[in-house]
Amino acid sequence: MKAPDKFSLRDIAIRALAVFVALTASAHAQAAKPKNPLGDGIEVVAAGRSLYNQTCTLCHGRDGAEGERAPALNANRRYFRLSEAAIFDAIKNGISGTLMPASGLEDTEIWKIVAYIRNIRGTASDSLIPGDIDNGMKVFAGAGGCIRCHMIRGKGGTIGPDLSSIGAQISLKKLQEALTQEGSTIPKSFRPVTVTTLSGDVIQGIAKNDDAFSIQILDEENNLHLFDKQELRDIVFAQKSLMPHNYDKVLSATDFRDLIAMLSRQARNKVAIQQQGEDEIGR
Repeated sequence: MKAPDKFSLRDIAIRALAVFVALTASAHAQAAKPKNPLGDGIEVVAAGRSLYNQTCTLCHGRDGAEGERAPALNANRRYFRLSEAAIFDAIKNGISGTLMPASGLEDTEIWKIVAYIRNIRGTASDSLIPGDIDNGMKVFAGAGGCIRCHMIRGKGGTIGPDLSSIGAQISLKKLQEALTQEGSTIPKSFRPVTVTTLSGDVIQGIAKNDDAFSIQILDEENNLHLFDKQELRDIVFAQKSLMPHNYDKVLSATDFRDLIAMLSRQARNKVAIQQQGEDEIGR
């Protein structure tokens, strides 16, 4: 009669480790979130937009706007469901405890809508924008004159917002509008102001700080001026931003395209922004 095999503690440990690795790999495989098999190309997004406007606008507004029964999907707000898998699940199965029903659509149609929703929620850096990045930087520093007021990665002026992460902060549509349309509001700390001192000196710039007693002004030469308001004869705030809004007219079509493409790639903090979003909503 053959004696039973004897296993050392080392053999038992190795086998236990192998079982643990196999179970862990299986759990990871089950937990893996499905990716959109159709991708996020222009044609897929366009098809998703058409399907969305045909099937989702009974509650949501057209093109992701706010509807009578549901919130806007293209607004600058935080969403619980951002990952592809989470959006797919919401469309396919509905959201329990809400008015969001199951769509009844085929999976392929749902994935197209997922691509569209992700597109309208995405930032400029998420979009595939054709253009010559190097030429876009030359336009930024040259013909566009942007570098006089704006900074990218430590180089440029400070009278306008730092654009080192602009591609990860706003959508492509907002980026284009910032260069071609005048906004209705001026960001805080960037209000243009002109002051006249009691001696008649005139200082123009933006009001970085303003209270009942003093005002701090950054001029176009990046010089900072601090005034006690008792020293001033006049303080006039402009109603319009110093930012030009006609780049699509003063630049050639090629230079404008390349400027947009370059700015869209400015996403210094994109990894941190994406990670925060996935932590909060990718469930």
